[in-house]
Amino acid sequence: MEGSWSRHTAEGMPPCPPGVPGEAEQPASEVLEVELGSTVLLKCGLPQSQGNLSLDWFVVHKEKRLPIYRVRQGQGHSEAGEYKHRLSLQGRGGTLALAHASPQDDERIFLCQGKHPRSPEHRLQLRVYKAPEEPSIHANTVGISVSSEEPEEVATCVGRNGYPVPQVTWYKNRLPLKEEKSRVLVQSSQTAESSGLYTVRSVLKAQLTKEDKDAQFYCELSYRLPSGNHMKESQDITVPVFYPAERLWMEVVPTGALKEGDRVEIRCLADGNPPPHFIISKQNLSTMEMEEKATEDNGLLVLEAAQQEHSGLYECQGLDLDTMVLLSDQRELLVNYVSAVRVSPARPESRESSNLTLTCKAESNQVLAFHWLREKTGQVLAEGPVLQLHNLTREAGGGYLCVASAPAVPGLNRTRLVHVAIYGPPWMPSKEKKVWVKENEVASLSCEALGHPRPTISWNVNGTVHEQDKAPQHVLSTLSVLVTPELLEKGAECVASNRLGSNSTRVFLELINLTTLPPDSNTTTGLGTSTPLSTSTASPHARANSTSTEKTLPEPESQGVVIVAVIVCILVLAVLGATLYYFYKKGKLPCGRSGKQEMERNTSI
Repeated sequence: MEGSWSRHTAEGMPPCPPGVPGEAEQPASEVLEVELGSTVLLKCGLPQSQGNLSLDWFVVHKEKRLPIYRVRQGQGHSEAGEYKHRLSLQGRGGTLALAHASPQDDERIFLCQGKHPRSPEHRLQLRVYKAPEEPSIHANTVGISVSSEEPEEVATCVGRNGYPVPQVTWYKNRLPLKEEKSRVLVQSSQTAESSGLYTVRSVLKAQLTKEDKDAQFYCELSYRLPSGNHMKESQDITVPVFYPAERLWMEVVPTGALKEGDRVEIRCLADGNPPPHFIISKQNLSTMEMEEKATEDNGLLVLEAAQQEHSGLYECQGLDLDTMVLLSDQRELLVNYVSAVRVSPARPESRESSNLTLTCKAESNQVLAFHWLREKTGQVLAEGPVLQLHNLTREAGGGYLCVASAPAVPGLNRTRLVHVAIYGPPWMPSKEKKVWVKENEVASLSCEALGHPRPTISWNVNGTVHEQDKAPQHVLSTLSVLVTPELLEKGAECVASNRLGSNSTRVFLELINLTTLPPDSNTTTGLGTSTPLSTSTASPHARANSTSTEKTLPEPESQGVVIVAVIVCILVLAVLGATLYYFYKKGKLPCGRSGKQEMERNTSI
């Protein structure tokens, strides 16, 4: 394939030595530029007719003219030698094609000369070019100290397989570097490969400063092709620069106000590279001496959950091993805190219709705000450290929360839960309840009671009893018992008692079957089921007053259904009776006297 090439007359070039002694001075050569591997068209500029063209082609090698091709009457023939298989005649003219141009074999002078006596010759100076490969750059990874008195190697640039030798230029931060005595040095070398191409190697040495720690270095290859001047750039590289620390400081993360429970990092920092060896210390308030703290990473102290005692004066020291200079910095650390909240009385108890005052206290390095909440509802009852409860009822018993918070430090608060107990006899949710069971299987019967002092629950039947506290003064007792005919007949009773009185709940048992089982558990209070060895616990669905003695009635929805059914039945019977009486009076009933008697007898029955 014919490559790119150009031709022009070489100016200022010395003439080729004459091939024949005494021959006149030779004319200047025409320069022909081509790329490696291309096919070159050598055009002889002699004025001859195409039909009977006869000329000879020579190559000048070591000041000798060597014949390489001859043309006779427009026909071409190659001479023996290195060009025998690479030359061919183009048409019947004076143009010779040279294939696979290379600098090693073809950077010579080619000339053509006619066969006539005193025929002039035409000279062609062939120049072959090859672009180098992309430059590779290798940085100094060990690093350079700013205290070095001699230029140190920064990087090495290599450009391979170019022709002629490409030129190397070094850049720092996009600006070309110029050699300076004892500051910037460039050492270049070139190697001729067996292919005739060149590999160039350039080493940049320089004295670097602290400002060069982020400097970008790269090299550029400049080369020429027939099409003009070109260049290729390497990648940018940085070089580790070592310099002593001039300043040391401390940082605390997170920034802003700290509170107990925060994860806090105390970090030592310096502007040297590499950083110095750090020591972190904290002042002992008893001795006022600085005590070294253990750290896993150089210059990093981590407080996983900061506490009040972590407050104090911290110091960071850094020793630069190159200059042996000791730097230090101190910082006061403040961990905001709220102490444990205290409520007085600690175990509040009172009687119904009386008043009760609860007082909340806590300490902090910040101004505190207090508020009271009801535990089970989350309702805010009062702002401030004091909660006044007036005209207490049994429902006032239970949990109360005092929250102490520091408004200046978001998220800093402490809470204390206190249970208020109201004196009174046991109170039970219901006096009676029904449980659906299966005969000869184990059923679970349950009773619960509230009261202060804490009530105890007993059963009038034998079985396995499990008792648990659902809350202070709130007891749940579960009885696991085998369902027998006697238990079905008599039922069971649980009694809750304390020193102020007692109360009881009666549990009735009904057998489960398809005709008697209610459609859902809402038809009776305390509906439950039984299963072999383990059953669901029968729990109350409504609360009754502790002094109530009335039985648990069916729910309003069930009562309404029964009343409607009774009324519908009465209306149907009334209409049917009126219809029969009407037909009897009219004599339209198809029955005789015996029939009347039978009807009368049925009516009387």
